[in-house]
Amino acid sequence: MFKIIPKKNKAAEIICNLNKINKNELKQIKSTLDKYGMIYFPKQKLNSKAYLNFAQKFGKPANYPRLRGLNKKYPQITVVQRKSSDKGPSFGEQFHTDSSYTKKPPRYTMLLSKLVPKKGVANTEFSSQYLAYEKLTNNQKIRLNKLKGIYSSHGPISITTVEREKEKGKISKELIASHKIIKTINNKKTIYCSPGHFIKFNTNMNKHKNKLKNFLFSHQTKKKFQYALEWEKDQLAIWDNRAMLHQATPFKGNRILHRITIL
Repeated sequence: MFKIIPKKNKAAEIICNLNKINKNELKQIKSTLDKYGMIYFPKQKLNSKAYLNFAQKFGKPANYPRLRGLNKKYPQITVVQRKSSDKGPSFGEQFHTDSSYTKKPPRYTMLLSKLVPKKGVANTEFSSQYLAYEKLTNNQKIRLNKLKGIYSSHGPISITTVEREKEKGKISKELIASHKIIKTINNKKTIYCSPGHFIKFNTNMNKHKNKLKNFLFSHQTKKKFQYALEWEKDQLAIWDNRAMLHQATPFKGNRILHRITIL
């Protein structure tokens, strides 16, 4: 069985067995991802080899030194874990795009759930930047099209990354990169700005810079652009980091996700 279920232009659920997809189904999966920016697959029995093989159909898996690899055989699969005993915010608990502080951020991110609390707890929220761009006024589009954002690995969201790095016994050096705020992806315009990593615009704007930043962050994350993914065990999600913001929601409990980022 292969079925695509759109979720109000913000995401799509795909019913299939990823161990047995054919070339035509893979093509449909990729075109659906291009259209919505985020797709997810419930009830997937993927071992690490099959998971990595599926990821490689979308590009080259990236190394992510800020999280520990699953093991020596699968260093590209990193482990995002939350324990009941953990204090403070969850990893990724603020809207962001992955690794915007690098010169070439990953195009896609995949998460495969291995252990989750009950459904409806520990959601991941997404915000479509295709829809966010569409709702800008023409003047706002023109203004933002002239700007770049500057992003840091020590930005607002870094508190959770630092905690994960402490587990490895080493804190990484700060990484900084700049990217255009408005991008063209799959022949569509999108807003590319990561609130969790943003430090400033690439301009010497005066008092209006904070006003513009506050407007942009507020606009990007309006509820009408959002979709909340409710995690179930053995569920796989993949999204385009250039077209989607995402954040973890606060929760208490145990959760393990296996993560792959793709260049």
